[in-house]
Amino acid sequence: MEHGWTDPEVILLIVLAAFIAYSLLTRAIARTIVTLPMVFAAIGFAMSGPISATIPDELLDDGVRFVAEITLVLVLFSDASHVRLEHLRTDYKLPLRMLVLGMPMSVALGTAVVFALNPGAGVAMALLTAAVLTPTDAALGQPVVASPEVPKHLSETINVESGLNDGLALPFVLFGAITASVGAASGATEGLAVTAVLQVVLGPLAGAAVGWATAKLMDAAENRNLMAESAGGVVFLSAAFVAYFGSELIGGNGFIAAFVAGMVFGNSYRHDIRFIGEFMEGAGQLLTMSAFLIFGAILMPRGLAHASIPTVLIAVLFLTVVRMLPIFVSLAGTGLPVREKLFLGWFGPRGLASILFTLIMIDVYDIPYQEEFLACVSMTVCLSILAHGMTATPLARRIGKREKAV
Repeated sequence: MEHGWTDPEVILLIVLAAFIAYSLLTRAIARTIVTLPMVFAAIGFAMSGPISATIPDELLDDGVRFVAEITLVLVLFSDASHVRLEHLRTDYKLPLRMLVLGMPMSVALGTAVVFALNPGAGVAMALLTAAVLTPTDAALGQPVVASPEVPKHLSETINVESGLNDGLALPFVLFGAITASVGAASGATEGLAVTAVLQVVLGPLAGAAVGWATAKLMDAAENRNLMAESAGGVVFLSAAFVAYFGSELIGGNGFIAAFVAGMVFGNSYRHDIRFIGEFMEGAGQLLTMSAFLIFGAILMPRGLAHASIPTVLIAVLFLTVVRMLPIFVSLAGTGLPVREKLFLGWFGPRGLASILFTLIMIDVYDIPYQEEFLACVSMTVCLSILAHGMTATPLARRIGKREKAV
């Protein structure tokens, strides 16, 4: 029996072989400018033809949404669980300024830029585009976060900001998606306010309840020596999805619930939570590989096919002015040198959160001007993968040398 490139088994074997090869060469690749997003976006793009020719559209859409939802739930819960609220009040003044001041300014400036370059799509689509492209991705900035040459206050700031801004961007993303889809359907807004309020209010309530209850149950089990250490990953996985599905059942937003559940869990649990990091280093990295492969295979071809001068200009502006100016302003009065403000502004790579938000929003909501929206996201993430990936290691070394010289 002959098998060709378009056989599902062959495609699956190629993908699995790529996962294995990358994992075997992880340390060697880390010494270069090549990054995980570069590798798997490129593999996905190279396989986009065989994948689209082999897998039916309906099955492909269902699979993509399944992977996207699982990945986003786990990323939101995991990132939020590592943030300590008491640290935010004291040691984390820089990321707090960037999140509380810089991020809303980025959304506002981004909305104005998108609307100015594409006024026909409307304010709601401009807001949705800006909200989806505002969150940053720690995976693309990993060489900076992990580099011993980068001053600790800068690497911690980038790490904390990227861990929290995807969850904080969710209300903006939801409001933009709901408003745009309702406007496209009939122009009516009946029930819009109620839907938005329920999603944003019930989601955090459900998440807080699940996060607190899980932390207390795990503390009790730990104190009585009832739970094996290896079982922590199972509890983490289960709690994240209990928050998600529980919130959906009562009319809240499951992703906001997962984010809040992770934050409440991380600040309520009294024992070591390293099992979450261990789980995400394994299964989490596999999901990240899959997400960037899906981006390369599905979003990139569709986005590039509808790319235009305005979409390319939007992408360039979001990686530069729309990101760097608000961050620079938000850090005024902190005493940071200009080079450090620019460093923090530049390392706001767009990646996983933008991809997952896009995949889910276009599947759940009837979004107008979908081609232009996909083109903006695709071009921004593509440019970010290349620009931030190639500059991460050189700039990390440069900022380290400058700090030592001062």
